Amino acid sequence: MTALSLAELRADGQEFMEAVSREYYQAYSGLKPSAELQPIYERYARVTGEGALELATHLFRDATPGTDAHRSAQLLLEWQVESQTSRRLAAHDEREIAWEASALVRLPDGGSIPYQRLAIEIANATDRPWRLQAEQARSTLVHAELAPLKRERLMIEKDIIESLQVADGYNATFTALSGIDLTGLIAECEGFLRDTQAMWDEVYPERVRRGLGIEPGEATRGDALALLRAREFDRHFPGGSMERTIRDQVQEMGIDPEAAGRVRFDTGEREGKRSRAFCAPLKVPDEVYLVLRPHGGQSDYSTFLHELGHALHFAYMRPDHPFEFRWLGDNSITEAYAMLFDHLTQDAGWLRRYTQLGAPMLPAFLRSAGFEELHFLRRYCAKLIYEAQVYLGNIPWDALPSLYVEALGDATTFRYDESDAFVDLDPRFYSARYLRAWQLRAVLADTLVSRFDEDWFRNPSAGPWMVEQLFAEAQRELAHEQAQRVSGRQLSFAPLVGAIERLLAS
Repeated sequence: MTALSLAELRADGQEFMEAVSREYYQAYSGLKPSAELQPIYERYARVTGEGALELATHLFRDATPGTDAHRSAQLLLEWQVESQTSRRLAAHDEREIAWEASALVRLPDGGSIPYQRLAIEIANATDRPWRLQAEQARSTLVHAELAPLKRERLMIEKDIIESLQVADGYNATFTALSGIDLTGLIAECEGFLRDTQAMWDEVYPERVRRGLGIEPGEATRGDALALLRAREFDRHFPGGSMERTIRDQVQEMGIDPEAAGRVRFDTGEREGKRSRAFCAPLKVPDEVYLVLRPHGGQSDYSTFLHELGHALHFAYMRPDHPFEFRWLGDNSITEAYAMLFDHLTQDAGWLRRYTQLGAPMLPAFLRSAGFEELHFLRRYCAKLIYEAQVYLGNIPWDALPSLYVEALGDATTFRYDESDAFVDLDPRFYSARYLRAWQLRAVLADTLVSRFDEDWFRNPSAGPWMVEQLFAEAQRELAHEQAQRVSGRQLSFAPLVGAIERLLAS
């Protein structure tokens, strides 16, 4: 086999990513019962094999730091390291996807619910005894069948990445390839948990007692799903008009929500569709799917907005960017755009204009949103700290479930189950991307307000600026670099703490 050139790696790599993305989209959206990944890896063996990794490694070592060539090579090498793992784990991933699509959770009353739908049913359940039984049945099934698959995958992934010897260990490899200071971010997370502990201790008991009618120490993760679902506000967020309302709002700010047909909406109920919404870019920027399985109420509005932020980003990228800047890069960027849109449901002006929340209900909803924001930030800080311990390798695998329960429980007070220790974990520190996205979103939101006023979300000049200055640039920058470019500011948790305090004081 002849040696790969950079042009061939880019061209064939794009074809490979399009094929894999289409396969995942069809499986996760319920259009296929499972994914057939192995044939794709076989078909594109040239761009997922050792020769491609060697080329990316040489490009990275030879490029001058600080140049576009160095950034390009860094992204290609990060992608190649991930591809080495994914290629060897393709059969394993197929089994996981097939299991999630077909698994049934057997309930004590003799009934059953598809695993993919159970989270929706638990979140919507008002009967707490049923909710607890359903959660226990899920936990039992996950412990017996899914958790072993997930644990095995994590162990293999860790071994493969460390065997490539890019850096000294899994965590150091992530830092070297992503450009994210993992140690520094973990220290920030520890600081955030300390700084917000008193706030959490004050707001958590009141929310649990009022929202669930139970004592704070009794609340489980299943109860958290029901509490955060915030059903009491459903009538103010009608599902039938949601998509049209949000599309109209995006048009008001000067953006075509369909991007001239490049964005396609897959928002209906379908058996086998994942309960967790997602955005699937199949051809960037020409074919992007927004996939949502409805839960109901305000959570659907927030989720739709989140995925729309992703979809608009992918659909408005400059097509002349090279493959690696459109398909790869720091996903903190696209997650920040998604959060920029979903956090509109925390904006009083947006809520008054685009929902049916009246003045009497608005303060209660904003306080609920503040609680949800604080919960998720504390949860993701704890997840990152826990995941760093998982990959560091100093703690035996059998001891990690108890560490997971302790870490997540200390941060959120909700009672977690050991069965989720290897399931509630995204590979390659995606939690770090989310946390930096939260920080970047705050910077971008302040920039939009300063440029286009507080109602930037309906300013016809705001959308074109976002397309030109943000979306079009794809993911060439790292999150902290974009923050510097658009505002001259550093990323931090400080503005997030201030925003949460204002919401809780509503």
